[in-house]
Amino acid sequence: MTGPFALEITMAGTEQQQLAQAYTPLTIGPLTLRNRFIKSATNEGMSPDGVPSRQLVQFHAGMAAGGVGLTTVAYCAVSADGCTLPNQICMDRPTLPHLRALTDAVHAENGAVSAQITHGGCFTFIKGPGRPLSASGGFNKIGLMSGQYLKQEMSVADMQGVAADFATAAELAREAGFDAVEIHMGHGYLLSQFISPLYNKRRDEYGGSLANRMRFPRQVLRRVLDAVGDELAVICKYSITEGVRGGNSIDDGVGIARELAAEGAHLLVLSAGMNAESITTMFGSSFPPENRAVVTNPVMKGAMFLQSLVEKPVPFRELYLLEHARKVRAAVDVPLAYLGGVTSAAGVAQLMSEGFDTLAMGRVLIHDPAWVNRLREGQIQRSGCTACNRCVTMMYTEGGTSCVLGSQGDAVLNRIPAAG
Repeated sequence: MTGPFALEITMAGTEQQQLAQAYTPLTIGPLTLRNRFIKSATNEGMSPDGVPSRQLVQFHAGMAAGGVGLTTVAYCAVSADGCTLPNQICMDRPTLPHLRALTDAVHAENGAVSAQITHGGCFTFIKGPGRPLSASGGFNKIGLMSGQYLKQEMSVADMQGVAADFATAAELAREAGFDAVEIHMGHGYLLSQFISPLYNKRRDEYGGSLANRMRFPRQVLRRVLDAVGDELAVICKYSITEGVRGGNSIDDGVGIARELAAEGAHLLVLSAGMNAESITTMFGSSFPPENRAVVTNPVMKGAMFLQSLVEKPVPFRELYLLEHARKVRAAVDVPLAYLGGVTSAAGVAQLMSEGFDTLAMGRVLIHDPAWVNRLREGQIQRSGCTACNRCVTMMYTEGGTSCVLGSQGDAVLNRIPAAG
């Protein structure tokens, strides 16, 4: 069997059609993607002093050259006090020329590019002049690693200010040439701290019921939609289950999807887990102990050690979030991006057959940026990624995120000239 979609083993005709569907265009809000593959946000660690580097430009241009319809620039803070890490990108005017170099490079490869915008809340390792903001005040367990032992409950005025910061960041993203913005509402950052009962202990209209806990995240979404929704796709990424006792369950995850759909989100990215409490729920596999050896940041090294004491070993399986994601798919009509262990042609075909609109992938594309094109051309059927999670650890090293196994997509990256 030769030609497009030829595989190492023969696939059934229906499965071939389902795989082919992943290569058809999709419209989300005002944006039309050339196919259904999204490079998910993975903090690459390639922005020294908060400035996007040539390496980061090449990284995302390589994803577009390798075939993805949309690549996502991870974890852009909406304000300086919303940063989690010292070298994190902040969506401000001085950063715009560097971001424009990145978006131009992606567009030159006929891809689209999204800016993930976020606020860390109390999930920060940067000491500020006051307590870090969160849904509720009191003890800050995240601050054990950075000496910020207390957090500050946000006032309504604080919320209004942060919502305005999200809208301004979206406007700056539009000016920098991005095609979409992704509002990060998962994994334990500020908006997640409102959504999650683990963090939100408020007794006013912003706490208690799920509808109340969603009130501030919905206000942020509305501000962003009003600011850029006619020109940029507005995406929300959230945790459909937090994977920890006392946190949001999949039933809550379905309710969150309904709330975001009702507010008008153009696409939902279905992630899971929390950074501190349930990272294996997020990645679907354990982090090997030897990962800590390559991390130079003492705070992150300590955090990884503490996680190893509470997380049980989890073996990887393909499509590890599918059972949960199906429940969201059955409940809402809004476009959905499945995220969670897509590693094969058969997996892609199955997700298309089950009605998911897009596929968001991280580790597979870090391993091989050309995976989407190679799959389409019939050169491969399954990724060589082993879900060892070393690439996640590498973001905290000087070189930034990379695959320790060696990527077969290096040629794609190397053929792209460095940005000026």
